[in-house]
Amino acid sequence: MARFYLPPAAWLPETTLVGDEARHLSQVLRIKTGETIIVFDGAGRRASAMVGHVARDRTTIHLGEEISRRRSLPAITLAQAIPKGKNMDLIVQKSVELGIAAIEPIVTRNTIVQPGEGKSDKWRRNALEACKQCGQDTLPSISDPQAFERWLSDQAQKPGLKIIASLAQGARPIRETLRAHPATTEATLLVGPEGDFTPAETEAALAAGFLPISLGSIVLRVETATIFCLSALRYEFDSECGE
Repeated sequence: MARFYLPPAAWLPETTLVGDEARHLSQVLRIKTGETIIVFDGAGRRASAMVGHVARDRTTIHLGEEISRRRSLPAITLAQAIPKGKNMDLIVQKSVELGIAAIEPIVTRNTIVQPGEGKSDKWRRNALEACKQCGQDTLPSISDPQAFERWLSDQAQKPGLKIIASLAQGARPIRETLRAHPATTEATLLVGPEGDFTPAETEAALAAGFLPISLGSIVLRVETATIFCLSALRYEFDSECGE
């Protein structure tokens, strides 16, 4: 069944889809009056809805019963050094599918791409489309890119498990680190760019409380490393994966 984003402020018994969501319903999917759709608010709620009056930029809908789904994962924040090409688009899409709560793009010393204006808005649109396609009801927040040093200055006091994918000596296998923290309710995953973090950046992250994790003997591409880590976090902490 087709899914549409309905902002929390518009979550009323009789309400409207507007803008891109209304155009997608009327012009792309050509849904008619009386048909049923699914709406979600990006904060975990979803509901069935009956379509009322259909217009190009504004469609009336009548909400049915709400369904609140229990969030079984810890709130995971991905701090991602922006990779080359379209790999950030892929990372955003797959992160949404894996239940991410927030994405914080960062620019490190070895980051090649310097994100231009509007990139964050594009990633937010990608995240919304991924939510609609995969049945995810929680829309992650995506912040504007910031320099690594500035981002890290706010991390020392941040609660929860903090891990950094690292090629440095002394990094523990990700399995060991996750299983040593079974009661995790918040986690921040830090993944570097092509060429990894500089030694100084790694040292600064460790000083801020990040635990270095190893992803095995094979050196993974940035996007593969991110997806690997998020998959491991979901497998370890999502109770639904063990049912």
